[in-house]
Amino acid sequence: MARARSIELARQFRKAPTPTEALLWGHLRDVRLEGLKFRRQHPLGGCIADFYCAEGALVVEVDGAVHEEREQREQDRVRDEELRSRGLTILRFTNTEVQTDLAAVLSQIVATARGNG
Repeated sequence: MARARSIELARQFRKAPTPTEALLWGHLRDVRLEGLKFRRQHPLGGCIADFYCAEGALVVEVDGAVHEEREQREQDRVRDEELRSRGLTILRFTNTEVQTDLAAVLSQIVATARGNG
């Protein structure tokens, strides 16, 4: 994905978050989660990360039902490999996990970003 196109897509995604992304962003924005700085819909190479923490070399993805489909799972696998090749750790949470056990999701994010996950 060309850089300019990636940046434009990220802007569009930031303008229209899913309800679950908005819920999680409310806890990640403005360095609210234990002093960790996150960016949302952040371009990384040919990918756009839902949430990115440079300090923790961490990408956090929130997956809706489409990510359960075989084709999408394969795309996610390839994408995750690309991100891992950049030295990043990827955490994937389902919408249901974020909506029903937000405290556990946030705890795992902190532990992973701090190197304890």
